[in-house]
Formats: sequence, C-alpha cells, structure tokens
Amino acid sequence: MKELCEVTKVHPEVVERVQQNMTDLGDVANLFKALADETRLSIAYALTIEEEMCVCDIAAVIGSSTATASHHLRYLRERALAKSERKGKQIYYSLSDNHVRQLVKIAHEHTKEGVEIG
Repeated sequence: MKELCEVTKVHPEVVERVQQNMTDLGDVANLFKALADETRLSIAYALTIEEEMCVCDIAAVIGSSTATASHHLRYLRERALAKSERKGKQIYYSLSDNHVRQLVKIAHEHTKEGVEIG
C-alpha cells in the first residue's frame, strides 16, 4: 500500500480545528528526549517496580558505577521526572509522580504488544 494520498485535497475545517487546539510541545519533546536514553529509561522502569531506590541499588540494577547512575538520576531530576531525598548518608530516588510512572508503563506495554502483533 502506498503511504501517499493519490490526490491533494486539504480539509480546511479539520486543519483549522487542529490549529486552534495546538499548543507548544517543546516541554513534551524534552520529556521524551530524557526517556529516549536507554539507561535513563531503565532507571525509570526500575522505579516503576520499586517505588524508591538508593543510588547504589540503581547502579547495581543498571550495571554501572554510582557516578554514572548519579549523573543519569540528576538528569531525570532536573527535568522533573524523578525526585530525590536524603536519608542519612544515602540519597533515594523515586519517580516524580504517577504520570511519569504511567508513561513508562504504557510505553513498555505498547512495545510488548507491537512485538506480539508484528
């Protein structure tokens, strides 16, 4: 099947309706860019399984140094995808809210379905 229309016909009412409801998606694009890195996505996914983890545990899960894990966690925190809390001498991270948790879970479910269908 060709992926192009065989004729050019713009539907002005549809275009106008969509244009009136469009918004700036720069922040949304930045959110997806942050999660586009496989290591950061792995960290976010780990935090959907275990709600809160210390940096050392996250590093062990992703198979990296604590410095590398800290770098990625700081990146996620700076973009409001994760939050941190000091408990004694350790820093614990969690996802910033349920929206982030849902995004990660839904994306994972979608790719699993795509593998099953495709």
